[in-house]
Amino acid sequence: MNLVLNNPIHQVIDEEEIIVFPKRNFIEANTVEVELDHLKSECIIPVFAKDNETTISHFEFIKSTKEVVEEILDYNGVLKPEIRVSHQIKGRIPSAVGKPAQDLLEHEKTLYYERMAFVIEIPERSEMINGNIVNLAIGGVRAYNQENLFSKKSVEKFKVFIGFQNTVCTNLCISTDGLKHDIHVSSVLELKAKIYELINSYDKKKHLQQMNEISKFSITETQFAHLIGKMKLYSFLDKETKSNLFQLNINDNQINSIIKNYHLDPNFARFENGTINFWRLYNLFTEAAKSAYIDTNFEKNVNAFEFINYLTNFIKNDTDNWFLH
Repeated sequence: MNLVLNNPIHQVIDEEEIIVFPKRNFIEANTVEVELDHLKSECIIPVFAKDNETTISHFEFIKSTKEVVEEILDYNGVLKPEIRVSHQIKGRIPSAVGKPAQDLLEHEKTLYYERMAFVIEIPERSEMINGNIVNLAIGGVRAYNQENLFSKKSVEKFKVFIGFQNTVCTNLCISTDGLKHDIHVSSVLELKAKIYELINSYDKKKHLQQMNEISKFSITETQFAHLIGKMKLYSFLDKETKSNLFQLNINDNQINSIIKNYHLDPNFARFENGTINFWRLYNLFTEAAKSAYIDTNFEKNVNAFEFINYLTNFIKNDTDNWFLH
């Protein structure tokens, strides 16, 4: 008996043979993975320079999100966030002023990360979409570069999402109502309230229906080639022409990644006859979005979902569309 499971950790080829694959990252760009305890114990907390008031730390953000999820879902398991950081900011304690960098002792160094993204996956809440297992997931982004840390304490900006993570590739599946990209709060309590609000307003049923729907529609190789050509033309259009089209948020490198994976992706490449369904195409888009920096990644992911649904509606209704015809 042969059985294949779409699982990032292992695939069962038969009852006696197991092939193990390393888990892939939900975002790449220039990020590195860190542990929650590292953020708690080894990173300083930036302050607002003019009054020395503390910011909400990366650790507090993740911990607060985790607590909200546990409370809403009445979750008793262990939720382990996957955390990616970038733009390391180094410093030193006052007594080490003037000391050569290579001579610094560990206790004399300070560190924090300007940008941080995390995902908390909940495997017990899973669904099947077009043969792929997707797990409920919640996560967020904090980017200190979007704060004015040289001023007095003011409201701070966060991004939080709830959606699904494809276990085949760790691609995130985020719908429009599953992302709040402009949360502004002044305390941890306010932040937790906003996370509660997002989770309660998220239409999980509609999101799943839309993901199932897109798997039912396909485009030919010729249509795919036309789509790619129009996507490359899009950034050079004048403002008036763009205003009448879907507002696409993608760069040339990401388009090239989609082209490459259309042929080579082990899970979402085209079928043998050159056609590709929109579920596969959507995953090529979300895979390409992994190359976006932390502070723009979630928006690109949502834009990909909106764009694929936009194209699906035109195919479904058999109407002309600039990107496809």
